[in-house]
Amino acid sequence: MTLVHSPEGGLIPGEPVFVFGSNLAGRHGKGAALWARQNRGAIYGVGVGRQGNSYGIPTKGYQMESLPLTRIEHHVAEFITYARGHPEQRFQLTPIGCGLAGFSPEQIAPMFLYSPANVELPDEFMPVLTRILATEATTANSVGTETPSGVEVHHETGEQP
Repeated sequence: MTLVHSPEGGLIPGEPVFVFGSNLAGRHGKGAALWARQNRGAIYGVGVGRQGNSYGIPTKGYQMESLPLTRIEHHVAEFITYARGHPEQRFQLTPIGCGLAGFSPEQIAPMFLYSPANVELPDEFMPVLTRILATEATTANSVGTETPSGVEVHHETGEQP
């Protein structure tokens, strides 16, 4: 069971871990980061990782500059590893990087393509991820390879065995 600290200091059972875009300085002063600080235990001054019933993924640096996508991708990979290591918990992902950091879902969503099932992806990412999976499935069907989910597809018919 997941427990979260309420603003009053008590525990609320069943709430998912709130995953938000942060900055390396941990200045949770706007947007989802502020909400996480006010409602889910994000700690001012801590910009990365689990804090209370929240998890910060940096999309901005110490001076509030947007991080390069390769750095964000590194932090996303760390989060995915964390989520896989905690299958008993649910994680509610916000569209990180698509607000104050100025990135688009097309730039950020693919980083979460192979997130584990306990990560609830934001609606803003779903059209992008659906297109990617459809393209990969079409490619797998045409060349007779395995799909990303590991399902083998017949070469001639495109059907599963």
